[in-house]
Amino acid sequence: MLLTASSAACKSAKGVTGIPVNHTAPAVPDPIARKSDNALGLAYMAAGMFLFAAVDTQAKFLTITLHPLQVVWSRQLGLLVGVLILLAIRGASVLHTRHPALQITRGALAACSATLFIVAVSFVPLADAVTVSFVAPFIVTLLGALLLREPVGIKRWIAVIIGFLGTLIVIRPGFGAFHPALLLVLVAAAFFAMRQIISRILGTTERTSTTVAYTALVGSFLLTLPLPFVWKWPTTSTEIILLTSMTIMAAIAEFLVIKSLEVALAVVVAPVQYTLIIWGTMYGYLVFGQLPDIWTWIGASIIVATGFYTLRRERIATFKPSRSE
Repeated sequence: MLLTASSAACKSAKGVTGIPVNHTAPAVPDPIARKSDNALGLAYMAAGMFLFAAVDTQAKFLTITLHPLQVVWSRQLGLLVGVLILLAIRGASVLHTRHPALQITRGALAACSATLFIVAVSFVPLADAVTVSFVAPFIVTLLGALLLREPVGIKRWIAVIIGFLGTLIVIRPGFGAFHPALLLVLVAAAFFAMRQIISRILGTTERTSTTVAYTALVGSFLLTLPLPFVWKWPTTSTEIILLTSMTIMAAIAEFLVIKSLEVALAVVVAPVQYTLIIWGTMYGYLVFGQLPDIWTWIGASIIVATGFYTLRRERIATFKPSRSE
């Protein structure tokens, strides 16, 4: 899902989707040199999104019998194990940071956004929740302009407004189809956007491995605190299999997204995140028999269209830094 798919985003100082723009790349990259890298990056990102959708589906199913906090903690476990292995190999130097407060805050925001999303999908169709979560890039643009003083032209402001209108079409406040749980997705998206703003600040001095480590350690610590009050030992083979599968898939998906951002330009691979809507719809139908209604499709189309437009403007800005639209 979008709210957890960008753990490597700390390398960025700029990026409308929360996925970073790699400013270490040359201003005008050689098309031949980048072609194979971008193709591999697209493959990594596509596989990561497919797995994240499967993880969200398993999480939604598990919330039928297990508390959402336990499900989120289990989902985080795979990343935590990976970080513990990293610490065992590289030592405590991985945790060296110039901004401990920001790292801890980012980890807390990651845990909160993931928890709110899983709580929400226990009440609403997966495709609806995933669609609403894509309001996050627009919040990132808004916060980037307000907090980081990033230049945002009139065209991107219009795209942000239209994107929010698409989200309102999906949520439909005041109508019979409205479910309050979708507001949790909005709050989760806001937390995710705040996390990405912190990532931009950290990206100038921090290593990706450091930020991933703090995200895993802080998030797991906070999620463990209430765990004794909600823990329920899995009693069926289905629960055990799904918990294990979800944990492993989440760790692999995080790894694939990180590798995608390492080998390819972020502005190239970022649009692949929107395939989450496709996979979320497919899984929602196959597992839960849920299909989005016409208004959700309309809202999703608006969100995706405006998202692609802002990504296009971001790509232009990446190669022509002096231009702001």
